[in-house]
Amino acid sequence: ELQQKLEETELLKMELQMLETERVRLSLVEEKLMDVLQLLQQLRDLNISKRALGKILLSTLESCRDPQPGKACLFEVLDTLYHELTACELLQSQLLEKAQSHQSLSNPLVISC
Repeated sequence: ELQQKLEETELLKMELQMLETERVRLSLVEEKLMDVLQLLQQLRDLNISKRALGKILLSTLESCRDPQPGKACLFEVLDTLYHELTACELLQSQLLEKAQSHQSLSNPLVISC
């Protein structure tokens, strides 16, 4: 009976470890999904065309067509989509404009008219 309890305990420990691993994986997926949704929101605010957004999505799906061994397919797609969105020219130009305006505002010697 003691042996059976030890085996059950080991089984429960392994199950707990698997659940913890799954929790961490889901947490990473959730984080990446939130990043992607934030970028999509920014692009929507910049009035990105549906055609450009469609091209980004198709490019993402094309690059994830053959999943890499050992990588979770869902996370791979989200990660690729995130990188495709960050490389979007519209978003890059907005970030550049913000950086330039912040730089001009932070310089106390600049007088704006």
